[in-house]
Amino acid sequence: MTRFLPEIPSIHDTAWSARVQALIDQKTKPLGALGLLERLAHRLACILHSEAPRLAQPQMLVFAADHGLAARGVSAYPVDVTWQMVRNFLSGGAAVSVLARQNGLDLHVVDCGVAREIAARPHVPGQPRLWHCKVAHGTQDCSSAPAMSAAQCDEAMRHGALLVQALPGNAVLLGEMGIGNTSSASLLLARLCALDVAQVTGAGTGLDAAGVARKVAVLREVLELHHAAHEPLEVLAAMGGFEIAAMVGAVLQAAHERRVIVVDGFITTAAVLVASRLRPTVLERCVFAHRSGEPGHTIALQALGAEPLLDWGLRLGEGSGAALAWPLLESACAMLREMASFASAGVDGQKAEAEAEAA
Repeated sequence: MTRFLPEIPSIHDTAWSARVQALIDQKTKPLGALGLLERLAHRLACILHSEAPRLAQPQMLVFAADHGLAARGVSAYPVDVTWQMVRNFLSGGAAVSVLARQNGLDLHVVDCGVAREIAARPHVPGQPRLWHCKVAHGTQDCSSAPAMSAAQCDEAMRHGALLVQALPGNAVLLGEMGIGNTSSASLLLARLCALDVAQVTGAGTGLDAAGVARKVAVLREVLELHHAAHEPLEVLAAMGGFEIAAMVGAVLQAAHERRVIVVDGFITTAAVLVASRLRPTVLERCVFAHRSGEPGHTIALQALGAEPLLDWGLRLGEGSGAALAWPLLESACAMLREMASFASAGVDGQKAEAEAEAA
């Protein structure tokens, strides 16, 4: 269906992995005393293939698009909120804008298929940047037709890949905005993992119990209509969104370039799920920022064998969870680069370990 499938070789290296683990174990601390931070440092050192990893010029990418399915009432908010929130991102008032600014992340807002036109604006260094990558003014209503054609899906994926190619640095953080896109994420997860859609469908933007029941009923209709779609790109085109397809392309390209990929919440994880079905080795480059309040997200993380860094009940999207988790990645790298070893500090490692066990 698409020609955009870059080669992504495995970065697993048993000898290198053991070397990095030995470096971590020789830091001035009891074995494993820094818990998940140690595992995170090990992962980053393996992705960047460095004993002293440093995260350079991190890029926060927020992909935005509208969904025709929103007309079926699957969201508590109207479609115009997508466009309004894009303006909020660019003006600096959204959560991701604040957190990106706080953490020194370059913020890019990508119009993949917002239903309204967004006026071009000159880029000011240090300010959020708008990218025009519109495939169409929103997808089709996937309860009556495929969300997008194969050509549109390919175009959106290429936009995501070309954006990553155009940006500097060795880390990308994924975010999204699109009224109705939790429905697409639920559909992708249900079909690709052969799950009951009710099991992976939540309140999204804030539906009540009756609203969630109506949402599930609509999603069942969609799955029945597209019962023949099972291959990852067929499923993406039939039931996905332009912003999700663009994220799939961005993930594939970032993995190809061996960048660290920081995955936000449910929708971004759904994009990674699709990418991993195309190239399983993308998961070796991913760090999962958090477990969201959407029930489908926990199931998606389990399906991917992912260990999220935070579990705070977040469900905003935008990349807000990825931005919140970012300092943990910086801390993991700093620990590996700067923390003394027993030998360099003149500390008796065996004695320290024995005293820790005795305590």
